[in-house]
Amino acid sequence: MTTKIEGFYIVAQTPFTDDGALDLESIDTLADFYIRHGVNGFTVLGVAGEAAKLSMTESIQTVQRYVARAGGRPVIAGVSNPSVAQLAVLTQEVLKVGAHGVMVAPPTGLRTEEDVLNYYASVFDRIGDVPTVLQDFPFSTGVWMSVSTIARLVERFPQIHAIKEEDIPSAAKISRLREAVSRPVSILTGNNGVYLLQELARGIEGPMAGFSYPEMLSGVHQLYQAGKIDEAYDLFDFYLPLLNFENQSQWGVAVRKEVLKQRGAIRSAAMRSPGPKLTEKDHQDINLLVSRIEKKIAVQ
Repeated sequence: MTTKIEGFYIVAQTPFTDDGALDLESIDTLADFYIRHGVNGFTVLGVAGEAAKLSMTESIQTVQRYVARAGGRPVIAGVSNPSVAQLAVLTQEVLKVGAHGVMVAPPTGLRTEEDVLNYYASVFDRIGDVPTVLQDFPFSTGVWMSVSTIARLVERFPQIHAIKEEDIPSAAKISRLREAVSRPVSILTGNNGVYLLQELARGIEGPMAGFSYPEMLSGVHQLYQAGKIDEAYDLFDFYLPLLNFENQSQWGVAVRKEVLKQRGAIRSAAMRSPGPKLTEKDHQDINLLVSRIEKKIAVQ
């Protein structure tokens, strides 16, 4: 990864056909959609990208397809795995097809700072000098990394180029990380972008999040960077009801995929089993939220 990780990195969905097959053609249209709406880079094979439901071959195909469509924009591949051996194999393969770096979260089951440090030591012993995003997402992994632990990881492993900070309260932890980390490292944030404005105020390099209207995330970031704080808040508020509705773990991913389908970005909103299925009432809620956004856009 030769450039600093900054700007808006979309947490990309993995499209499937209605019968659950990987839909490579929809990756093309989805990547084009993301690019039209201002992304600076791609994060694929994340939790929201249903990475755990893909085979090794499908994971590599997904990264390769996004790289081919990204127009030179960086692609970061999630390779998190409790098996360091499998993580190392996937890392090697995604780098071969053009990934710029990888993202690694600690596996469930690590209990102490020593456990975390030893796990990442094993990872970097196997993968070597690969640019890495350290993902701090305890509500997914079950591993709570303290600020001091993260600071020790950054100091010990120069391969860590960025932190994806998704602990809560995120803004407070970002400020403490800035004080504790001994060398320059980018901080990007997820949690569907719900806390983006407060995180920008703490000096993050950008969002690394997914939302069915990615133009909101890119627009808010650009406005904030330009010092147009009130305009950034206004744009964020415009989309907030749908953003909140999507911020419901894997069920929210089903909502996001349905909206992306309605917007023509993908052909099917299917999630792989096991996964949530939207009811008729869910679709009614989604349609109401989307229609309100589209009406506002139409009169602008």
